[in-house]
Amino acid sequence: MSYREHPFFDMHTHGFVRVATATPRVRTADVAFNSRAIIEQAKAAHEQSVDLVLYPEMCLSSYALDDLVMQSALLDAVEREVETIRAATADLVPVLVIGAPLRRNGRIYNCALVIADGEVLGAVPKSYLPNYREFYEKRWFARGNNCRDLWLKVNGAEIPFGTDLLFSASNLPGFVFGIEICEDFWSPIQPGTMAALAGATILLNLSASNITIGKSDERHLLSRASSSRSVCAYAYSASGHGESTTDLAWDGQGMIYELGDLMAESVRFDLEPELCVTDIDTRRILNDRMRMQTFNDAVEDAGRPEDRFRTIGFDHRYEAGDIGLRRKIRRFPFVPNRQDKLDQDAYEAFNIQVDALMRRMQATGSKSLVIGISGGLDSTHALIVAAKACERLGLPPTTIRGYTMPGFGTSEGTKGNAWALMEAFGVTAEEIDIRPAAETMLKDMGHPFADGDPVYDTTFENVQAGLRTDYLFRLAGHHHGFVIGTGDLSELALGWCTYGVGDQMSHYAVNAGVPKTLIQYLIRWATRTDQFDGRVDGALERVLATEISPELVPAGEDGEIQSTESLIGPYELNDFFLHHIVRFGQPPSHVAFLAWHAWRDANEGSWPHEFPDRAKNAYDLPTIAGWLEKFCQRFFGFSQFKRSALPNGPKVSAGGALSPRGDWRAPSDAVADVWLADLRDNVPDRS
Repeated sequence: MSYREHPFFDMHTHGFVRVATATPRVRTADVAFNSRAIIEQAKAAHEQSVDLVLYPEMCLSSYALDDLVMQSALLDAVEREVETIRAATADLVPVLVIGAPLRRNGRIYNCALVIADGEVLGAVPKSYLPNYREFYEKRWFARGNNCRDLWLKVNGAEIPFGTDLLFSASNLPGFVFGIEICEDFWSPIQPGTMAALAGATILLNLSASNITIGKSDERHLLSRASSSRSVCAYAYSASGHGESTTDLAWDGQGMIYELGDLMAESVRFDLEPELCVTDIDTRRILNDRMRMQTFNDAVEDAGRPEDRFRTIGFDHRYEAGDIGLRRKIRRFPFVPNRQDKLDQDAYEAFNIQVDALMRRMQATGSKSLVIGISGGLDSTHALIVAAKACERLGLPPTTIRGYTMPGFGTSEGTKGNAWALMEAFGVTAEEIDIRPAAETMLKDMGHPFADGDPVYDTTFENVQAGLRTDYLFRLAGHHHGFVIGTGDLSELALGWCTYGVGDQMSHYAVNAGVPKTLIQYLIRWATRTDQFDGRVDGALERVLATEISPELVPAGEDGEIQSTESLIGPYELNDFFLHHIVRFGQPPSHVAFLAWHAWRDANEGSWPHEFPDRAKNAYDLPTIAGWLEKFCQRFFGFSQFKRSALPNGPKVSAGGALSPRGDWRAPSDAVADVWLADLRDNVPDRS
């Protein structure tokens, strides 16, 4: 087996299902033409290795037929062409879900037909028939809402028929889908909700839905809400050009949502047929359901809904191996990415911190806020949050007492940053050189550095970190205030903080819910949106241009300073790992697969205007897996005890937080073996 034939590179191994909405050519009442168009789209989907294709409502006959739908000649043609489609697509990969009018016991039903691997698997009738404004479906169709445990004869073959059908790929766990038809998801009680509670990870909606002003937004609203509320993927496909325009018009809108996120959308009003393709992460969906007890309570309240469905199993013949990934993977999952709402999302993130700090100031009745200003990212962000809190409470900036405390590794650059910041904000600013106190402590401990030996071990570093925090706590008591924590979520995840009387501890950890990448983004946002005056903006830009470093070890002879990311890994990767492991509980091998697709190509999916220094970064699989291994060792292996003693601080991102009173509860003495084994056993040899 060659390297790229390893199961790791097969998206199906990771629970992905490639889904497409199809907008085929259509001609009113021309069943043979429509059949050829359906087959044409099926072949195009096969070429793109699509697993599941959703067509519009009644695409085989066309939807806008009025009384023609009751003509036996047309209905006979529909049934004949079902066989044509079945035979013509028998050797194709995709499962097809097409719309067609079908007869049963003297009634006509508006149906969705499922065809896979040369077999018609079943037919689902429409439950809710619109009969208001421009719709008259009850004139022609029977409701399918009470059709259960029934069978339907199509071309001499008996197939399952009813609203009680789920379709499940027996060889791909997680590939389970249920079906709604157009009006069904405009109903207050959607049939698809029960299908999701019964186990469907993907809901499909075949729609004809004529277009009117603003209706596209309504479809987005309902699709997004359905995927979010039912914790699933939701695909929607509406009829397009070629339907009768006697009284109505059509736009051919296709869209696919996953857990409330828009994954793909078609071009509307297109004259040409179109496939809208994306890969759905069923593992992400199932993991989210495990965490959402409300969903599981709803399953319980529904009275074992899986018992009310017939599951139609099938062996899915998919294309294995590395076929790429048709899915946008966010490089910076904690950072706002909605182009039309960037400022709104950043405003919310920033003001969550500001409002939380204001409330703590009111509750404590403090006279001052004490912050250690290093000239780095975290203390800078804590300072701008504190400055905005004071501004909103009508307090002078001198309420903030900023202290820069140079140590053995402090550079002139960061010290200059610290003073520039404090002067720009107009806070009460002081400098305390901790080196004399550190030398005394190291001497009392018998540390070799006190005798002139250049030993820069953990003790050497922690003495400095501990002294800074010790000073801040005593200063807070002296000035009737409290210490604002500067440590961020990324550092807490990695245990990259000094426990106890160190940067792990404070009176209020205002940055504890904010990862490093979001802090970088928010500082840039503050300058871009003029949250402060130009003098402040200049100081903030200097901080953003500074290398991330704890500066606890003196620079080398070549002037090289201590680099955080060279020791623990790039923060953009660590934040990526953190999001997918904490928020969705994904195994490391799955996270490595996602990271490889997100980061293997330079400038793929990044925000160059907010991360100009990282926009062209790229990482190969060995690099990703190596840093992920270190992340798992640190996160699961030996840093939980620091998080268990975390001070109060606000949750900011839906991506998760690590407070033991909030998102994350874990034993402090667990081991990382399970996660390391998953990485070792399922990611290709990295030697």
